[in-house]
Amino acid sequence: MDAEDGLSPYERIVADIRADIDSGELPPGGRVPSTREITRRWGVAMATATKALSVLRREGRVEAVRGVGTVVSRAPALGEAAPGTENGPATDPSPDREPQHPSDREPQHPAGPRVAEARGTREPRERPRSTPRVERGPHPESGLAREGIVQAAIAVADAEGLEGLSMRRVSVELGVSTMALYRHVASKGELLTEIVDHLFTVHALAEPPPSDWREAFEVALVREWEIYRRHPWAARLTVMAGGVVTPALLRNGEWMMRVIVARGRTPDEALEILTIVSAYTSGMALQSTRVALEEHEHDMDAEHWWRSRFPLFQRFAAEGSFPTMLSVSGPPDVDGMFASGMRRLLDGLTPWMEGTGAP
Repeated sequence: MDAEDGLSPYERIVADIRADIDSGELPPGGRVPSTREITRRWGVAMATATKALSVLRREGRVEAVRGVGTVVSRAPALGEAAPGTENGPATDPSPDREPQHPSDREPQHPAGPRVAEARGTREPRERPRSTPRVERGPHPESGLAREGIVQAAIAVADAEGLEGLSMRRVSVELGVSTMALYRHVASKGELLTEIVDHLFTVHALAEPPPSDWREAFEVALVREWEIYRRHPWAARLTVMAGGVVTPALLRNGEWMMRVIVARGRTPDEALEILTIVSAYTSGMALQSTRVALEEHEHDMDAEHWWRSRFPLFQRFAAEGSFPTMLSVSGPPDVDGMFASGMRRLLDGLTPWMEGTGAP
């Protein structure tokens, strides 16, 4: 809570952006601070920034524009009247101005402006207004680097998913031209490869691996699971079929295969085991990704989603439908399920890894 006004961090962000909109500092169609900008300016986590923008979207004050980001809505916010319509239809914004009589208007050539210009009788044109000179700091493109582009892309993907990630969207996030990005990253495909490589480099497995194979597997699988939980979209890029190939991912696989080969398995057997455990982690991650996407799309977390469906479940229970399924104590704990499933998976691999049974 903010000690001064009693607001929580996301409420403070909402209040500040709402004030900027009401004052006109953020005009209709104007770009609202991105989640990355909010985390930097207000010093909050990405989840807090995302929640603040979700509240403003629900109020109708902002809207997401694909390829651009979040902008101030052009329509009035919920519960507000359009400017000038509080007491009736919109009127001239300058009520003191006297209505102009037709005879007071500038004479126009009867054949129209194009013919008038052709005959050398140009109509008087309003001189353009001079624009105040604005002192500008260093151009944002001057400090652009590959690492910054990758970080911005990760922030966009965290906030908007892979569907919202594009070179143009990242350029908006950084405040540079799209062409400036292409001087550092050749394509979106290369950008996707770079962000996955970054994640698995930052969270690389420590050397050397634990001597106990089971402990080593738990370290590797939990580390990968944590990456997917922080960045749900990443699971769609690292699955065995159709995923990207990066040095960091290959190092991760090499680390695990060395653990397996050290137990007397061949490289081919090691790859088979690696595929099995990776499929488990990726599959569970894709399930959790669906949960995360639903939380983003419906603006509610898993607990509130289940509560919102409670009347439906009550009706099914009253009808006697699905008695086994509706006898569970509550919604599933995805992290707990992953840990439990991992232990059982490793139990099943034990005879193979310890040479006491066939695969």
